[in-house]
Amino acid sequence: QVRLVESGGGLVQPGGSLRLSCAASGSILSINTRGWYRQAPGKQRELVARIFGSGTTNYADSVRGRFTISRDNAKDTVYLQMNSLKPEDTAVYYCRYGRNGADYWGQGTQVTVSS
Repeated sequence: QVRLVESGGGLVQPGGSLRLSCAASGSILSINTRGWYRQAPGKQRELVARIFGSGTTNYADSVRGRFTISRDNAKDTVYLQMNSLKPEDTAVYYCRYGRNGADYWGQGTQVTVSS
């Protein structure tokens, strides 16, 4: 089992920055994908960014160039640095860890971009 705890959300003005953190505990040795997803009110959950075991990353078109996903293996933590935030980035952000046959999700952290 894997437990994920997100932090770092909050209220920020357009153009501002936030860094989300996702701390993992439990059985993470075979985890091969770590990612961030988001869900805005009335919309489906969508991929924001993910990082594979090889270090390869990919991003949603809407955030490429503004967001950066990274990980600290020593701390079992994955980060999402969000710059140049826009009102349309407002959503609950979820951390997801995946391995063959299993997905693990955090409880989510709210990000609100508003003036």
